[in-house]
Amino acid sequence: MTSTQLSRRNFVRGAAAGTALLCAKYSPRALALVPQDEFLTWSATQVAGLIRNKQLSAVEVVKLCYARIDAVNPKLNAVVAMCRERALAEAQEADAMLAAGNLRGPLHGVPFTVKDSFDTAGVVSTGGTLGRKNYVPGRDATVVARVRAAGAILLGKTNTPEFTLGGGARGTYNLVYGQTLNPYNTQYSPAGSSGGAGSIVAAGGAFFDIGSDYGGSIRSPANVNGIAGLKPTYGLVPRTGHIVGYGGPFDNFQETGPMARRVEDLMLLLPILAGPDGSDAAMAPVPVRDPKQVDLRKLRVAFYVDDGQSPPTPEIQRMVKDCVGMFKDLGCKVTQDSPPKIKELAEARQKFSAAPDGDHMRRLLQKHGTLQASPGLRLSGEPLPSSEFTRLCEVMDAIKSEQLAWFEKYDLILCPVNAKAPQKVPPEFVRTPGAPNGGYTSQYNTTGWPAGVVRAATSQDEPGLPLGVQVVAQPWRDDVVLAAMAHIEKLTGGWQRPAI
Repeated sequence: MTSTQLSRRNFVRGAAAGTALLCAKYSPRALALVPQDEFLTWSATQVAGLIRNKQLSAVEVVKLCYARIDAVNPKLNAVVAMCRERALAEAQEADAMLAAGNLRGPLHGVPFTVKDSFDTAGVVSTGGTLGRKNYVPGRDATVVARVRAAGAILLGKTNTPEFTLGGGARGTYNLVYGQTLNPYNTQYSPAGSSGGAGSIVAAGGAFFDIGSDYGGSIRSPANVNGIAGLKPTYGLVPRTGHIVGYGGPFDNFQETGPMARRVEDLMLLLPILAGPDGSDAAMAPVPVRDPKQVDLRKLRVAFYVDDGQSPPTPEIQRMVKDCVGMFKDLGCKVTQDSPPKIKELAEARQKFSAAPDGDHMRRLLQKHGTLQASPGLRLSGEPLPSSEFTRLCEVMDAIKSEQLAWFEKYDLILCPVNAKAPQKVPPEFVRTPGAPNGGYTSQYNTTGWPAGVVRAATSQDEPGLPLGVQVVAQPWRDDVVLAAMAHIEKLTGGWQRPAI
């Protein structure tokens, strides 16, 4: 190996490990050693620093992203709509602004994609439903508007099941765009419902995406695509402009949040996304705390490897315990424990959600003019009298209060994301109740607690596929989640580039 090759390898390895590029300036010679497509493996934070320091141009980076999308998307079907001309024009404008000494914000010039369930001004936004196949909104969803105002450049939209809920065991599939696949092995599902987001971010086609999470729809794709994703505390990030209209009995199950290859990008994005928008009535003006101020050594950690409903495979149990060991080594107090009545809460939510007999889905289909629904969309249930529906509300509230009281003993929970490694796309459409592969995620949609996923291992059961661990903290302590995820990422390496 030549000294030039060694220098290049060390430089790239340092960048992937999170070298502080935000303030540092690399010489033209050092940057010249890096193959151009290696920039697509770096974090949004790093690339934002290079653009800000005029070491990369926004036009260069946007073109690199589109070249990567053009190379991998025919195999993945992750990006389903693009706005190439507009993105390049915005990149040129971003470079001109910097040349004049003006900075739009912390994401100046950074390219991103966004889940197709969010409205995007001037870009088709289907939500995976045939009735909106050609629908072009006049304004951005709040989260899209906020990252664009911070300087980010939209490349296009990523695939999602119909209304984010109709993917079944296929993960991310709809009748508008079809099936999305996993970049680590295209026979495998990218999970859902933010499966297009997870797939293209993992493949290096975008620096970040924004997903929505109703029962694990950020965390499951982060898990099987080997990236980092955060479901924030309920009430922190607005959902305005998301195709599924919230309010009503299911309002508090849904959050929106960032997905990226590196945890440092989630830290960068969350304060930009968070805060009331004057429209989503559930939002609260709670400041986002700095994860870098969290003293990990003082955390009281609870962990569990089995929720009593879906026993995980041995390799997933070992992975969780390995992550627990990372906190034991810091001197944290660690206890094997889990929130009380997880099973009872899940059963109450399942009955509660089925009570409208699919009426809310049928009304969405009618509202958007969709005559043919995805085969995975739930259009039936078990109608309940109002007295039973009210009782289930009371049951869930009582268990959530009991679980919150239990959580006073701890600062952090570590547990599986799913009970199994990523799974192959089934040949036939299969609808399975609850989350695929034994989900451990919807518990934390019901409570509204912040929960994130970061890659922690590689599966042997499904060779080469990534495995993530779920990290949960008390309400409004998203900073603790992110700090713990960053610690795991530092010790495991986090995201690894797929061969695709």
